[in-house]
Amino acid sequence: MVSTPIMNARHAQQTSDSPASRLSVTRLLVASDLLEEAPPVGLRTIFRRFWPETRSYRGRVWTSLLLVAAGPAVSAVTIWLFKLLIDDVLVPHDFRLFPEIAGAYIALTLLGGVVAFFDEYLAAWVGERFILILRSRLFGHLHRQSSNFFERNELGDILSRLTGDITAIEELILSGVAQALTFAFELAFFTGALFLLDWRLALASLIAAPGFLLVARFFSRRIKVASREKRRRVGSITTVAEESFSNAALVRAYDRHAAEQSRFDTENLASFGAQMVATRLQALFTPLTDLLEVVGVLLVMGLAVWELANNRITIGGLLAFVAYLTQLYGPIQGLGQLTNSLFSASASAERVIELLDLTPDVDEPVDPSPLARAFGTVQVRDLAFSYPEADQPALTGIEFDVEPGQKLAVVGASGAGKSTLAKLLLRFFDPDSGSITLDGHDLRDLALADLRRNITPVLQETLVFDGTIRDNILWGRPDATEDDVVQAAIAADAHTFITQLTDGYDTRVGQRGQLLSGGQLQRIAIARAMIRDAPVLLLDEPTTGLDAESTQRVLLPLRRLMADRTTIIISHNLLTVTDADRILFLDHGRITAAGTHTELLVSSPGYAQLYRLHGRTSGRNGIEVPAEPETIGVAPDHR
Repeated sequence: MVSTPIMNARHAQQTSDSPASRLSVTRLLVASDLLEEAPPVGLRTIFRRFWPETRSYRGRVWTSLLLVAAGPAVSAVTIWLFKLLIDDVLVPHDFRLFPEIAGAYIALTLLGGVVAFFDEYLAAWVGERFILILRSRLFGHLHRQSSNFFERNELGDILSRLTGDITAIEELILSGVAQALTFAFELAFFTGALFLLDWRLALASLIAAPGFLLVARFFSRRIKVASREKRRRVGSITTVAEESFSNAALVRAYDRHAAEQSRFDTENLASFGAQMVATRLQALFTPLTDLLEVVGVLLVMGLAVWELANNRITIGGLLAFVAYLTQLYGPIQGLGQLTNSLFSASASAERVIELLDLTPDVDEPVDPSPLARAFGTVQVRDLAFSYPEADQPALTGIEFDVEPGQKLAVVGASGAGKSTLAKLLLRFFDPDSGSITLDGHDLRDLALADLRRNITPVLQETLVFDGTIRDNILWGRPDATEDDVVQAAIAADAHTFITQLTDGYDTRVGQRGQLLSGGQLQRIAIARAMIRDAPVLLLDEPTTGLDAESTQRVLLPLRRLMADRTTIIISHNLLTVTDADRILFLDHGRITAAGTHTELLVSSPGYAQLYRLHGRTSGRNGIEVPAEPETIGVAPDHR
């Protein structure tokens, strides 16, 4: 069933992280447990998971990596020219070779510039392409997860993984590899030049190298722990900010600014603590390696004086040796710092791998049954479903049939299982047992695109995108014409209010539709369903959150939408479904009564009680359900 959500990640650490290093880091962090850590993953696994993402442009990747060798080679030759300038021109005061050496300098400088340009441009292209592909893959993967995933996991943290963590992976897989190769080529070229100049001094210069590697190994483990914590805290900050801003009206209404500020400051302080731990470790790493470099250079210089006194090296050779030596310690120190950076980036990779390892609750069938436009026959047989974390089933033994053009209502109190049934009909989940068929095809045998093209939902929460009214109506059928949009709006009783707006159909609805009223948004949603023109219509609490006047205004276009379609209405408000061909009364996940409105008033005490409850709460301002005999055929009950 449902794969383990990211909030259930274990607090495990990679085996290379010693208990002492974990303890020394975590003691310094501010306590905050809004998000749990992602399961640790080794570097080898990370490369095995993400290197295949470069397959489509592998040629450019290898070209970029080959260019990496050109820069160190040009630098090594340039330093060697410096030796020739000293020994063959300045010391003997012989300027005959100067034009040639100067020309070589200019040529190498130009060559180095060209190589640097193409290297930088190609590396940027490859890196950004990697980010583009991986981010798109993760985005699509997340959209295949069930609604339960988004209900149980923090959106801010998901967004943090989709943005910052993806970038960090590129730094690990491509930029990090390129830097490592650069340092490796520099070490190879400069070390080879040192041995050509004086093998004794070259051996002495390498004494400090093991020290660099030991220091890097000591710090890298601790930096990885701190970096993993830092990335988690960044996700926590994004989560708190996204949630708080999304509920800004509630924060203002309940005067909870101080509480939200405190909550944000807690996560912000936790992030600060994690960042300072990582910074402290990196700040200690640099002076220690600098000290090792100074000791190594002084040792070599002492031996160099001895070699010069014994005429085993020239002045030009000595100066070139010092230049190579200075360049040599840079890559060694850089490799140590790069190791720390790689471990830091691996923390981000762990967070992304955790998402990519999620298994969707609903998968496409291997060999889907073809279905173009359905007639609209829906059959449900012995349906049962339980949420993974629930103690009791949400639905048990559900059975019903709906023929094309019929209108079926599923009613019941809140928590009876109505919305769960809607999710199963849309195949947001698959049932534990039983089946749902459309024109005889089990929903699990249909391609998701075919299924959802034939079922149009009008959901309990009116969902819109921050675009224009036209854009949101076109969501139902992107290839529709302007005339189709207008006709759908007219049928939804939305055209009049739209044309009265300053920008008409080009009016922006705002984020989550905040610039329009609830009734206006619902009529736009109905227009969106109108233009989709699917044979099966699923109405999930279509009037929830609307006042009596707005509800009455919405019901008429809803009835137009229901005409000649198989319609399943899910509602707790019985006043809106009294004219349904058949009504199912759902109680604690079971159908306890079925029939017409009149029959259920007599045979079902639960239904009668729920109907009387809504009748009393409506009072004089009760909802009048306008009838359209030419489309509905059954007069509404106005009790």
